[in-house]
Amino acid sequence: MGPILEQAGKQAGKPAAPAAAGNGGLPRALRAPLLTGASVAAATLLLAVRDPHVRGSYGFCPLLELTGLACPLCGGLRATHDLAHLDLAGAWSANALWTVAAPVVVALWVAWLVSAARGRPVRGLSSTAGWVTLGVALAFFVARNLPVLQPYLTPWL
Repeated sequence: MGPILEQAGKQAGKPAAPAAAGNGGLPRALRAPLLTGASVAAATLLLAVRDPHVRGSYGFCPLLELTGLACPLCGGLRATHDLAHLDLAGAWSANALWTVAAPVVVALWVAWLVSAARGRPVRGLSSTAGWVTLGVALAFFVARNLPVLQPYLTPWL
């Protein structure tokens, strides 16, 4: 709105129109997906540069240290490092679940970004998707700690 119309609006007791989203900046709807993507890209770059295969390089898993059980996340940093280096076999041996889930997460992020860019409302995942994700994670937790499957699903530390 121009300065003359803005002044006329104030005099008539009407609030001034908000500033346009353009102004050379990003639309508000794009900020969250772009910041999320930049944060994940920075973390992935760190994992690509600093090798998590060295024991203790990123700390330790308390559950693994206290109980000897590998949680669904164990090996996730090593799998991400291997995926960043396009080593699919190494990623699979570190954490098979994350190797399958990572592309799904990237696809969901791209859908979020496209939806925000088009100005469409972003739909969240259903509660069913959350329960299915929890069920898959629990099944993977049990499977990777079964003695018969440990050589195939538990990351070698």
